[in-house]
Amino acid sequence: MTGHESNRREFLTGRASGSASEDTDQPASAPAQAPQAGDTVRLETRAMACVWNVIFNPGPPDQVMAATEAFSVVHALEEQLSIYRSESEISKLNRSLMFGEWFPIEQGFLKLLQRCQQIHAETEGAFDPLTRPLLSLWRTCRREGRLPTETEIEVALSWGGMQHVRLSEREGVVCTLQGLETPPLEIGFDLGAIGKGYAIDRAADCLNNLQLEDYLIHGGYSSVLARGTHAGQSGWPVGIKNPLFTNRRYATVVLRDQALSSSGSNVQFYRHEGQRYGHLLDPRTGWPAETLLSVTVLAPDAALADALSTAFYVMGLDNSLKYCDDHPEIGVLLIPFPHRGRTLAPVIRNIPDEVLFFEP
Repeated sequence: MTGHESNRREFLTGRASGSASEDTDQPASAPAQAPQAGDTVRLETRAMACVWNVIFNPGPPDQVMAATEAFSVVHALEEQLSIYRSESEISKLNRSLMFGEWFPIEQGFLKLLQRCQQIHAETEGAFDPLTRPLLSLWRTCRREGRLPTETEIEVALSWGGMQHVRLSEREGVVCTLQGLETPPLEIGFDLGAIGKGYAIDRAADCLNNLQLEDYLIHGGYSSVLARGTHAGQSGWPVGIKNPLFTNRRYATVVLRDQALSSSGSNVQFYRHEGQRYGHLLDPRTGWPAETLLSVTVLAPDAALADALSTAFYVMGLDNSLKYCDDHPEIGVLLIPFPHRGRTLAPVIRNIPDEVLFFEP
């Protein structure tokens, strides 16, 4: 997990109100009232540099023990997948990559990397977790108050890319990187764009195995998974913050048996010589992606929602909509940068109007 993940996508919040139609670019003119959140039991821990909650409807006390077991899963995955822990499995894997030799890894980790390969291919490289040299380069340049040179970006890109990774259930992982110049120190995987979603899915598996049917899990407010119903409603109301005024609610999605993730760079960016540069990088070009203000994705599982919210931000409006047309199980709310003096104009695909409510 990356340290900046705790504030990378802080778009999700309590609840909001309003309505919208599928495949529209404007909220409905007469908004309906959003569902109200009811009483809950909320358990909390801290992992992956952010706050985690498991939220239940009021019920028997054994829910507390179930949440404790789910949190144990999250903490174990942090031990495995944190690039900031030198003895984590991912750190050991990263140190092995430049040698071009097979490195055996735990089967769950292998399946996660296989999922990364699949999403990388489906998004034509817009999602790519093998980009540590590029991320490190931009962090260094921000500290030094400069932009990277084209040569620096070329070198960083040459030491990354999921297309160079081979996976085997018997032998593990091998990487065929042959980058330019001397390899940087921070070579390897950074799962910040999918790791929290993956941990949410694994925690949900734990709750499902314990026969829990109605709950919501979030990691850092940016990634959410909901199962079952809440307070007599069809699902769990999840609020989305206004990407321009993040202390305000913008919309509510009633989430049931789905995951939701949001991405944007309105909070974390820096300016150089009057130009704004966001923190979400296009792994194909090496430069910040700035085609959209924010992206909110609904998907069957949290890992996919997590990865696609980043990928769609990189892919831009048209390519993201085309992906959703080809994958009707994926819903999206895209907010382009508004013209000066104009209001936000969301573009929506595959989200039914009965579950999406806009703030009036």
